[in-house]
Amino acid sequence: MTMIIIVALFVAVLLIIFWRSVRIVPHSMEDVVERFGKFHRTLSSGFNVVIPGVDQVRERIDRRVQVVSFPPQSAITEDNLAVEVDSAVYIRVVDAYRATYEVANFIQAVEQLTLATLRNVIGGMNLEGTLTSRDQINRELKTVLDEATRDWGIEISRIELKGIEPPSSVQEAMEMQMRADREKRAQLLSAEGEKQSAVLRAEGERTAAVLRAEGAAEAQALTAKADAQAQTTRARGEADSIHMVFKALHTSRVDPDVLAYHYLQKLPEIAQGDANKVWIVPAEMGSALQGLGGAFDRLRNDVNLP
Repeated sequence: MTMIIIVALFVAVLLIIFWRSVRIVPHSMEDVVERFGKFHRTLSSGFNVVIPGVDQVRERIDRRVQVVSFPPQSAITEDNLAVEVDSAVYIRVVDAYRATYEVANFIQAVEQLTLATLRNVIGGMNLEGTLTSRDQINRELKTVLDEATRDWGIEISRIELKGIEPPSSVQEAMEMQMRADREKRAQLLSAEGEKQSAVLRAEGERTAAVLRAEGAAEAQALTAKADAQAQTTRARGEADSIHMVFKALHTSRVDPDVLAYHYLQKLPEIAQGDANKVWIVPAEMGSALQGLGGAFDRLRNDVNLP
């Protein structure tokens, strides 16, 4: 019975020793192991074996990128204005030994170094440069922090300024300036629009006047051309009419008696015009009447009238 108890106790001790000698390290983690109080080695992720009572894990280091966000800090610009700066630093441990033994608390050290460097960088810039040059501030911060944290086994992946808040009085002045600038731009745009509108109206009126003048000139030219064609047509018609009359007279051999008779028929038409206020008997009327009387005498003699 005693032997069984001794064996059981021996097995239990072996199990305890085996359990304490096995070290499972998660992925992206590293354990810093000390032997008799002195650095011995680092355990990578996975299954590891240590000597219980001899080896001791000093610290577990996370090799992933860590985001260290700092509370807003006050900084003075070159033109003596206080601004509140809210920043965040992305860091990664590249050497677990240095991160453990070269600095007591690397996150706190990075925080204090970032704040001090940030005040120095902003102190060399005016307010406008601080508000508009975040990329430049990020680059300068990263350069300084990289040089300082290289001996700590820390790598600065990225620095971001989450916010830069100027004093409330400065914010009000900036808002007033922005409103004034917007109103000025609006007035300039309105004046430019009115100018362009006036220019376009003037150009439109000029174009319309030119078109009206060209239209009137073309209309006059067409009217003159039409009048010329009409006069030409009337003259040609009158010439043709006269030619036909003379041809008919020549063909029919009309004697002076017939002409006198037609002359007497046209006299009443001449007298009917509205503009004929005074009617003057032409001198040829006596000759026409004499010719017409002679014609009647010859006609009576021809038919033997009494």
